[in-house]
Amino acid sequence: MNRRDMLKAGLAAGAIGLAPRLASAQATTYAPVPKGWRTHVLTTRVEPTAGATKAWIPLPTFEAPDWQRPGGVTWTGNARVAERVRDPKYGAEMLRVEWAADQQAPVIEVVAQVQAQNRSVAPGQGNAQPLGDAERKLNLMPTTFLPIDGIVKETADGIVRGKQGDLAKARAIYDWVVENTFRNPRTLGCGVGDITTMIRTGNLNGKCADLNALYVGLARSVGLPARDVYGIRVMPSEFGFKALGAGSEVVSKAQHCRAEVWLAGSGWTPVDPADVRKVVLEEPPANLAMTDPKVVAARRALFGSWEGNWLAYNVAHDVKLPGSREEPIAFLMYPQAENRSGFLDSLDPDKFKYRITARELTA
Repeated sequence: MNRRDMLKAGLAAGAIGLAPRLASAQATTYAPVPKGWRTHVLTTRVEPTAGATKAWIPLPTFEAPDWQRPGGVTWTGNARVAERVRDPKYGAEMLRVEWAADQQAPVIEVVAQVQAQNRSVAPGQGNAQPLGDAERKLNLMPTTFLPIDGIVKETADGIVRGKQGDLAKARAIYDWVVENTFRNPRTLGCGVGDITTMIRTGNLNGKCADLNALYVGLARSVGLPARDVYGIRVMPSEFGFKALGAGSEVVSKAQHCRAEVWLAGSGWTPVDPADVRKVVLEEPPANLAMTDPKVVAARRALFGSWEGNWLAYNVAHDVKLPGSREEPIAFLMYPQAENRSGFLDSLDPDKFKYRITARELTA
């Protein structure tokens, strides 16, 4: 039996009787649906080291009427300049900060309030308004790490060959990414999303910013508008999936990139093949088979839905930080800071130094 046949057999088995292998039915249920808004407070405290005099802090102010409502943003600290600014191309919002050159203990603390809820759509169904021409063009164009020609398009053409319609193509690419990639725990941070190198070398591994970028690039190359959505996990999974939620109130390393594809009817449709591979690798007892009920449940749900235990920052690529001397960064999902020598290591919050905490407002 080949790998694809094994997968089909596993899906069927998962549907008819594998669930009893687990101690709890909840552990094999992963079906996010909107249940109402929850309010979160995200606090980012930045105290950069190494003589840094500038910082840029992503703000969770992405707005989506059905799943995220940004609220107020406040800040305190000893910065000489602190202002909210936006990336002109994608609208990514950040707090731009500058300290005096002789400031010995620079600090800024940003508090953002955001409402979020689960989202779930029937892919390709519904009455979403058509995508505007400008937004369609933006979400079909190449970026530094997301080319849409050459080996990327050749790969995508092979994946969707014989598929009729956008929904079938979008699903085929999702299944291909789920089946042919793996999550690499040694990848730094969330990865960088260099999909050409991934395909050319055959090393189809990484973390969310790699695997979901692969989905986005492949989709764009065959004419499907798609985008990465950069954000951060803020709560545990309501379904008990340890791999798919924040483990504590300290979320300094809980960044996560999701993806969306535009489909007529359902509009921006959530997809997250990277989280399927995260369940495979990390969900206890770890290194699960593709036929494991947990994997089957996550795979089924993550084409069309995601949990509201995550907040979105932006959908920006190739971000030139205003006032920075450095080249554009691939995406803005971590606090950034700069000294005379360049950027501090944004993937090392303890050395950088920054701390991000999240809590829910229940009153």
